[in-house]
Amino acid sequence: MKSQRTLRQQGGIVLVEALVAIVIFAFGVLAIVGLQSASVRQVSDAKYRIDAANVVSQSLGALWADRANIQAHAVKDQAVASLPNGKLTIVVPGPWSAAAGVTVTVTVTWQLPGESKVHTQTSVQFIAG
Repeated sequence: MKSQRTLRQQGGIVLVEALVAIVIFAFGVLAIVGLQSASVRQVSDAKYRIDAANVVSQSLGALWADRANIQAHAVKDQAVASLPNGKLTIVVPGPWSAAAGVTVTVTVTWQLPGESKVHTQTSVQFIAG
């Protein structure tokens, strides 16, 4: 049997163990919150890339469908509603002819609020008759 003196010396050890367990648990919770935040950021980035690819694809489809008036589709920094600070630029360097064709560049840019990096999705396509 332990003496009374030994029990008194160990009286606060349960409190110390509880505090250490709480600290370890808190770090675990913070790690999970950090992972969730990173996951949400990656999912939103992927969504914006998909939206940009869809805008580029739709623009190229419109160019292919209306080859006779291809110069009318050239735009610079046209607003894109589905992207934050999104801009669409279509460059058509010359007139289209069925024999020669033309190389078209479609670029979509967007920038997230509070971020300095500008994201870009570009497609270069040769449109022929």
